[in-house]
Amino acid sequence: MPDPPILVTGAAGSVGAVGRTVVEELRRRGLPVRAMVHREDERAEALRATGAEVVAGDLTRAPDVVRVLDGCGRMYFGMSVSPKYLEATMTTAAVARDYARLDALVNMSQMTVSQMDLTSASESTQQREHWLAEQALNWSGLPVTHLRPTIFMENPLFTAFAHRSIAEEGTIRLPFGAGRTSPVAARDVAAVVAEILVNPSSHIGRTYHLTGPASIDMTTMAEEFAVALGRPVAYVDVSYEAWVNHDLKALGLSDHLFDHLATMARLHAENRYDRWTDDIETITGRPATGVREYVREHAEMFTNATGSSGAPR
Repeated sequence: MPDPPILVTGAAGSVGAVGRTVVEELRRRGLPVRAMVHREDERAEALRATGAEVVAGDLTRAPDVVRVLDGCGRMYFGMSVSPKYLEATMTTAAVARDYARLDALVNMSQMTVSQMDLTSASESTQQREHWLAEQALNWSGLPVTHLRPTIFMENPLFTAFAHRSIAEEGTIRLPFGAGRTSPVAARDVAAVVAEILVNPSSHIGRTYHLTGPASIDMTTMAEEFAVALGRPVAYVDVSYEAWVNHDLKALGLSDHLFDHLATMARLHAENRYDRWTDDIETITGRPATGVREYVREHAEMFTNATGSSGAPR
């Protein structure tokens, strides 16, 4: 009998392309994969080209989740920043508990959850929903592993807000003050997901905190950018209020996403992102990607003022 497929949600999403990278890695290992997408488009066709089964559905609709989970043995749950995130998690947990036969569910959470409790009030709505989602998954009795990555290198704070000022002025302008951070590359997070899905037994019930190789301040980060790009780059600390009211508002984001990015910037200034672990290397056997290596590999993003931005996380 063939192995049951592994369900990967958010497979066409843009959260650093974690879902898509998980699909590619599992297929590289010859494992059967069912990739869930929100709609049929060219991204779905690209997933099919890997040999994955691709199904469209909505994680907030129980009938869709029942359909896509049918016959799957393991699951990765990940979703882009959305006001429907908690609803999607609750729907998935209920369906997986009552209709599926999973022996592993890897949940993509956020590192800020580590410093939260029921009375926490300084985080974004998205971050609070991640905390609640973890509680719900734990209550469900499902075989869950929680992953709590710190901010992604692909986050707009390091892409959309950096590429233009670096290309035009040789500066990174953010309101982080002296706060330290250890951004993580999405590919490293995807590698952790894949490793756990392949051999889940020792990871069930555990929580991992995923960071880059070092926690550094923004002056040091600018120096890493400079070495990678071969040109001067300096950090310019700007007023939080001015940044929110001018730079962030100029992006025309939804209220939910605006709140999330504004909160992430504030928490950086409060040094809430000064975290480091070696969980990535422990699980994958490879060291986490550093800022210099990441920027060098994506140099075109920071040398072209019209470069693309990443997705928030």
